[in-house]
Amino acid sequence: MGLSKAEILKEMEKHNVRFLRLQFTDILGINKNVEVPVSQFEKALDGEIMFDGSSIEGFTRIEESDMHLVPDYNSFVIFPDTLEDPKRGRVARLICDVTYPDGRPFEGDPRQVLKKQIERLHRLGFDDMFAGPEPEFFLFMRDDGGVPTTLTHDQAGYFDLAPIDKGEEARRDMVNVLVEMGFEIEAAHHEVAPGQHEIDFKYADALTTADNIATFKFVVKRVALLHGLHATFMPKPIRGINGSGMHTHLSIFKKGENAFYDPEAEYQLSEVALNFIAGLLTHAAGMVAITNPLVNSYKRLTPGYEAPTNIAWSASNRSAMIRVPARRGVGTRAELRMPDPSANPYLALAVMLAAGLDGIERKLTPPPPIQRNIFQMGIRDRRRHKIKELPGTLREALEALEKDELIKGVLGEHIYEHLVKAKQLEWEDYRISVHQWELDRYLASY
Repeated sequence: MGLSKAEILKEMEKHNVRFLRLQFTDILGINKNVEVPVSQFEKALDGEIMFDGSSIEGFTRIEESDMHLVPDYNSFVIFPDTLEDPKRGRVARLICDVTYPDGRPFEGDPRQVLKKQIERLHRLGFDDMFAGPEPEFFLFMRDDGGVPTTLTHDQAGYFDLAPIDKGEEARRDMVNVLVEMGFEIEAAHHEVAPGQHEIDFKYADALTTADNIATFKFVVKRVALLHGLHATFMPKPIRGINGSGMHTHLSIFKKGENAFYDPEAEYQLSEVALNFIAGLLTHAAGMVAITNPLVNSYKRLTPGYEAPTNIAWSASNRSAMIRVPARRGVGTRAELRMPDPSANPYLALAVMLAAGLDGIERKLTPPPPIQRNIFQMGIRDRRRHKIKELPGTLREALEALEKDELIKGVLGEHIYEHLVKAKQLEWEDYRISVHQWELDRYLASY
């Protein structure tokens, strides 16, 4: 159980907290916050702090711009001194739901979208969906003016150690800060590409995990800045090397037991697990615009760099979009491998959960698992196994989203319309821009 209002006020007084950040995200998943001083703490905890919603991406019109921030007391944390200068007063944080002045949930709040799907899960008799994300990121150097570059700080590879991995010190400080903020860190290591890192934290219920991803991204960027580096969750910042993914491990529990596990079934996967996997496969194309929301996301989803490009599942190999790791019992889970860390965590987990629940409700059956390396299969072979491809561009992903009524319904009319409009503008801007590749390819020849 989280702290009460009185306990939070007492904690802030005890630790000399002078500022309270009320955090939320816009529809693109960008962290936003309103900071209030000591005099406004009680008002903030009562959900009476207002902000102008018309100034936030995809939120609301000017004529209905007043929005309230209602804090989730379970998200209370005091920032470590390494993040904020204690001489100016310590800083605490609460993650908030966004509501109208009359208390109605705001339909443009991504956190509310996820909470609706969690309520649907409960109505079906399940305890919760647990999610364990593996967000990857790059650490790049900054130039003399502090502007981020794409120059890596090392030439290290997977699991390499110092002195090759010059980002180890920054990564260790990130881990220390996250632990101070209540994270249970399971692993931290250098990834495959130069400058690429991964910090894995323990799985939790879907809402807590979404909150944790938002907090994680803030901490990583902040600590990198303190080290004179730039941390980016851009999926594919450099051509020719691996991009950054956010593989997400999913499982559903019922009456305290993992509902994905059946010791008597084939692969020891329950009917619920197979239904859930089938739902993910059915809606993969429709939800990829949410789990992989940037033009750049589809530069990562290309063959040859470990990221999945085909809609398939496997009980072993990593070339499939969904992999079932070997562990069974309480650890039985499905690993969805196409999401990347630029995704809005609340919307991404909402569509994953909704897709899986649709499979459970309709008792969908997945095709047989593909145990071979899909990247090495020919086109005819893939067709014979009825393996479809994921959308190859943001435009194709938006077209697939438009056809998926379930995913559109999960987002709701408000978020769907604002998000698609923003993404169509992003694609069009990309389409009409002249890129360096074109200049290198054509300028001298034509």
